Amino acid sequence: MLKVETKQRPRRASSVGNIDLGDTVPGFATMHESKASKVAAKRRHERLATQRNLKMTTKLYLKARDYNYHHMWFLPLCILILTYAAYFGISNKRVKGFLHMFVAISYEQESNPQYYGKGIKDLAFVFFHMIFFTFLREFLMDVIIRRITQWLNITSKYKIKRMMEQMFSIFYYGFSSPFGVYVMYHSDLWYFRTNTMYNTYPDILIPKLFKAFYLIQAAFWAQQAFVLVLQLEKPRKDHKELCFHHVVTLLLIWSSYVFHFHKMGLAVYITMDVSDFFLALSKTLNYIDSPLTEVVFGMFVLVWIYLRHVINGKILWSVLTEFRTEGPYILNFATQQYKCWISLPIVFVLIFALQVLNIYWLFLIFKVLYKIVWQGVTEDVRSDEETDSGSDELKKD
Repeated sequence: MLKVETKQRPRRASSVGNIDLGDTVPGFATMHESKASKVAAKRRHERLATQRNLKMTTKLYLKARDYNYHHMWFLPLCILILTYAAYFGISNKRVKGFLHMFVAISYEQESNPQYYGKGIKDLAFVFFHMIFFTFLREFLMDVIIRRITQWLNITSKYKIKRMMEQMFSIFYYGFSSPFGVYVMYHSDLWYFRTNTMYNTYPDILIPKLFKAFYLIQAAFWAQQAFVLVLQLEKPRKDHKELCFHHVVTLLLIWSSYVFHFHKMGLAVYITMDVSDFFLALSKTLNYIDSPLTEVVFGMFVLVWIYLRHVINGKILWSVLTEFRTEGPYILNFATQQYKCWISLPIVFVLIFALQVLNIYWLFLIFKVLYKIVWQGVTEDVRSDEETDSGSDELKKD
């Protein structure tokens, strides 16, 4: 066997793509294909090819299952189509009323249609849109983003997987960030005012767009957490931190919504989404060796520090100061008054836990920044998590 070593083009040491932080989780489109899955797919093919007397329904089922095996967005798409078809096509008021809580926000106020209440039906909306985000993420990654990586001549399997994940993050946060800023601009929270988080408490009724944004975000994070629990691939270096981050985030989303601290939740949403947009953009540019990588990464560092530490620090400080002095400070279940001595430490601990994790990630960011600014040496930077087999040598018998 003859080994012919090939030299790879050196890369900059400032490998933003290998920084171990971020909220991105793996997707079905990037997961590793197990041996059991391959065997099951092979058996389905053999059954379709050899058994000619199969019923039409069985054939359709096997073909649909096999197609969904290769394109994981197919089943969620079918669920979405059937649900919307039933909702818009069936005239039965009882069925339409039941499906309404899945496809649209509930508890519209008859006296003021622009405001909505809260209730158990909101869980149905979140669940249905978890399915929507499963379809959207897998479809974009499998059908569109994968082709973009081919157009960019990306051949590394590792890079393709990570670029697909990061480019979807760019797409989503590029939508959610301006949406959140728009909602904040049209509220008394602009611009990250903290006193209005408390002096109008409890804000039991929510503006339509505010509620839609909040529940859509809840569905997105719940879907991400669900995928993380499935462990579609070997845990990455930051797996524990990522799990901790999602647990704290979901607790914040649930508690802030149920106990009427959603104004605070909106501010935290925005600080996370905008900074995550620049992080994903930095990583993507780094994967394609763009000369703009360092510039965008520098912007990301500034945005991260300002939003995740200055603004979130301001919110955290307001919990210790304005939480008691602004607005009512009493526990009353009848009037849904939960801003009291019990909720204060809970709110503080959750936001503080998020801040601790952000500080840890900031430390990792500064490590990369140090390499960019003070260690401008050229070296080959490979991922510690995954390499492509056969990329370093050619074998000839």
